[in-house]
Amino acid sequence: MTRDSSASSLIVGGAASSPRAPLPTLPPLALYIHIPWCVRKCPYCDFNSHTASPVLPEQEYVDALLADLDQDLHAVYGREISSIFFGGGTPSLFSAEALGRLLAGVEQRIPFADDIEITLEANPGTFEQEKFVAYRKLGINRLSIGIQSFQQEKLKALGRIHNGDEAVRAAGMARQAGFDNFNLDLMHGLPDQSLDDALSDLRQAIALNPTHISWYQLTLEPNTVFWNQPPVLPEDDTLWDIQEAGQALLAEHGYAQYEVSAYAQAGRPARHNLNYWSFGDFIGIGAGAHGKLSHPDGRIVRTWKTRLPKDYLNPAKSFQAGEKALTNDEMPFEFLMNALRLTAGVESRLYPERTGLSLESLAEGRAAAEQSGLLQVEPSRLAATERGQLFLNDLLQQFLS
Repeated sequence: MTRDSSASSLIVGGAASSPRAPLPTLPPLALYIHIPWCVRKCPYCDFNSHTASPVLPEQEYVDALLADLDQDLHAVYGREISSIFFGGGTPSLFSAEALGRLLAGVEQRIPFADDIEITLEANPGTFEQEKFVAYRKLGINRLSIGIQSFQQEKLKALGRIHNGDEAVRAAGMARQAGFDNFNLDLMHGLPDQSLDDALSDLRQAIALNPTHISWYQLTLEPNTVFWNQPPVLPEDDTLWDIQEAGQALLAEHGYAQYEVSAYAQAGRPARHNLNYWSFGDFIGIGAGAHGKLSHPDGRIVRTWKTRLPKDYLNPAKSFQAGEKALTNDEMPFEFLMNALRLTAGVESRLYPERTGLSLESLAEGRAAAEQSGLLQVEPSRLAATERGQLFLNDLLQQFLS
């Protein structure tokens, strides 16, 4: 899984006394499909990914995914899917035949929007021209390629299976296979990385002319090898220099920052991710997948699926591991922790439309955030200031009860 597809679901307090109205319209609906296997688990990765065996259970897993989807259909009757994202793990380990059967099964159950965006995550070490041509013929129209770095010593430190030349070739192969819309996933703040190293990676990525670049800082997460055996990372001053110089370089070459770690050419932001960040709905199927669905009566329910692949494939176990209906207390933070990641924020009217709560339920936190210079003073928008984007956690604290 890459940051190009990330979505969160923290639970906190906020506006208990506000009545919640039925939603006037339901938000756009997306589908996230989790493929949990990868060639090798990277030492920094805290996603639900598992080292693949020599033979993947493709048929069994596709059957399970469709059965999982069947159990969610009652909650989305009459709606269409605006985007699909295959995340992982490394979804490009699956054959075109398996993904084709899966997409056909999904479309039989839920209609696709005419302009549906279908993204597949892929790693350079899994690129085969014939396979990616076949993916494109299935209707997959966007790739997210996990590069992380083009420099061999950095790739080795990150435990990646590809080298810099393979990363460059992967972008060319994607274009040759018919993908005119693709993301490159790139990290900075890598072990022993200098400013020049980081900018060299960015320049190489820009030279490949992707439509989208996800550029984000390496963080040490619990339950990873790096957490237990931390590498030497750059000093804070170097990290700040990398961030400032990298953002300027991206802007100079026409990549506009529209989210904390997302940069896109004009008209090419990731629609699937925009749906997450604007509090849209998404079904999540696959081992460990999360979902969020709104109901006309105002209920908003988050779900999560059985995490381990062996349990997910076990007919004796349920696909769904749990669900939670969001309370009024939780809604302000749930909405804003996504919306305020967008550099332009969202129109204020989206809050009542997507939550069923009035803007008044944000009034106290909004006033405090504006006074502290973290939230823009703009009645028609909910948007962080430049300072608020740098201190997003502090900004969000204003909306806790």
